[in-house]
Amino acid sequence: MTLADVVREVGKDVVRFIMLTRRADAPLDFDFTKVVEASKDNPVFYVQYAHARISSLMRKAANAGVSLDRPADLDLLDAEEIALVKLAAQYPRTIEGAAMAHEPHRIAFYLYDLAAAFHALWHRGNDDPDRRFLVENKPELSRARLELALGIGQVIRSGLALMGVTATEEMR
Repeated sequence: MTLADVVREVGKDVVRFIMLTRRADAPLDFDFTKVVEASKDNPVFYVQYAHARISSLMRKAANAGVSLDRPADLDLLDAEEIALVKLAAQYPRTIEGAAMAHEPHRIAFYLYDLAAAFHALWHRGNDDPDRRFLVENKPELSRARLELALGIGQVIRSGLALMGVTATEEMR
């Protein structure tokens, strides 16, 4: 099977991302089963899904009338949310380190970790509605969490662009 066959089968974004999850001197084990499944075991899906989830959240916020027209009070964020902010703040250093060491896989791993942290925060709201990103009757808290999500989305979009991978707005 040629690389062109693989790209036709799974798409260029998947191939690029998977290839960039390995060091240049490490063998690449391309698992077809893993790269076509929609799960956290498929790193490109997991990262793109985080971005799509954030895009969906922004559409829902707009439909609910929650506006980001003024700065949010980020002091309303809890410890887990601040930890996500700190992880996102490592992005420039991660890019610099990857460039200096000629190791682009660092970006792929970072994006996967960032997506995992975002998904974990998202799932808190499944059991407790007050932990959701959009909290009914709490517009200031919702605005702060939306700002957090926007920042995470921007980092994911930027990192994927550096890798030549599309940041999807919706998952099909």
